[in-house]
Amino acid sequence: MSNQSITPRQPTFPLLTLLNPREQWGFLLLMLAVGVGLSWLGVQQYEWPLWGASALVLALLLLPMAFKWRADWQRYGQIGMGLSFLLTAQGFHTIEHLAQWAQYHLLNWTARESSGLLSPANSEWVHFTWNWLVVAVILVLIMVGWRNHWAWLLVIWAVAHAAEHSYMFVRYLQVLNRLAEMGITSVPAQGLPGVLGQGGWLAQSDLTRNTFLCRLPGLTTAVRLDVHFWWNAGELLLLLAAAHHYLRHAWEQKGVSRKQQPVIST
Repeated sequence: MSNQSITPRQPTFPLLTLLNPREQWGFLLLMLAVGVGLSWLGVQQYEWPLWGASALVLALLLLPMAFKWRADWQRYGQIGMGLSFLLTAQGFHTIEHLAQWAQYHLLNWTARESSGLLSPANSEWVHFTWNWLVVAVILVLIMVGWRNHWAWLLVIWAVAHAAEHSYMFVRYLQVLNRLAEMGITSVPAQGLPGVLGQGGWLAQSDLTRNTFLCRLPGLTTAVRLDVHFWWNAGELLLLLAAAHHYLRHAWEQKGVSRKQQPVIST
């Protein structure tokens, strides 16, 4: 009698398999409940700002997620763990962009008021640092073997996104210096336009003004909040596509290697 080696069935949605907290579900739900409870108490009784309550919930959720990412390293290797971390981070970042979009378009708040759930993080320093860190993580993952056409498209998109934030960061520092020279320190320089959108470089430059670029929907007319909502949406979609392509291929290769194992006869 022969015992054939059994090849595990490839997951239909490998991304969901990767992101599944598995043994950390209980800990994750507990920390979520504690975070929401403490945040509600802080807002109701101690008048915490929304960003403080949101930061507490995120900090508590990092505990079970750290255990999950450690398990991902052991189960899927460094690329799997890196993708799990990047997908989670960009997922939460997307929630922040959705919150800003809802505040501006649904609640009719001003652009300055529509700062999301973590308003102190809505600064040029944070945007600049965050986006270049994302680029760095993507490049490290590519260097260790995460290579497919979606991943290369993601690199191009992420670098372009980070470059626009670099342009805005430089403008922010320039405006701060000009204000300081005039002795003005109480006026914030946040929210300046970038390359794209209303008042951006494309709309103002002599090279592009009145060209077909300025007639493309939203390219030189969208408010900054919408421009970066779509920057982030494109980045997340490319990340999902690149991760799915890699995971599906990795599971297929794993299945082939198991099929090739010698049959043990008894």
